[in-house]
Amino acid sequence: MSTKRLFFALWPDNRQRDRLRDVISSVAKVVEGSAVDRRLWHVTLPFIGDFEESRIPELHNLAGRIQVEPFRLGFDRLEYWVRPKVACLVPSTVPAELDSLVTSLNAILEQFGIVPQDRTYRPHITVSRGARSFTTERLTPRVVTEWSGFELMESVSGPGGVNYIPLEQSI
Repeated sequence: MSTKRLFFALWPDNRQRDRLRDVISSVAKVVEGSAVDRRLWHVTLPFIGDFEESRIPELHNLAGRIQVEPFRLGFDRLEYWVRPKVACLVPSTVPAELDSLVTSLNAILEQFGIVPQDRTYRPHITVSRGARSFTTERLTPRVVTEWSGFELMESVSGPGGVNYIPLEQSI
């Protein structure tokens, strides 16, 4: 049985990544760590993990039935997260539409026997790994991103590190 390591994500386009980069560049100097290539920046929705490759079309089909209400996500802080030792862009509020999307995706995963993580969903974009502790930095101005879809992503480990690949066009 062949598997792929999967997750659902909000996958920014180049314009969104440029805006995010431009706003955090002034506060990025406080971060000591390994910068994540901005081409890999994303907002993880439910993480799936190893998933049987032959069932991916079924997963994609069910996920494609979700009606995403367009929403805006405003990133306004750069935070240090102790346990994973990462620097993340985070919003101070989570839109109801995003919570609804995560709930819908978790319901689909339960149909495949995947138990959702038992914690409050916190959208974020990891911008640095192996970071050292720093005080939360406010972003001025905040960066507002707009969303009306999501991606099914594959996480592929290789000699150069991890790469994230959208498996299909936007759902």
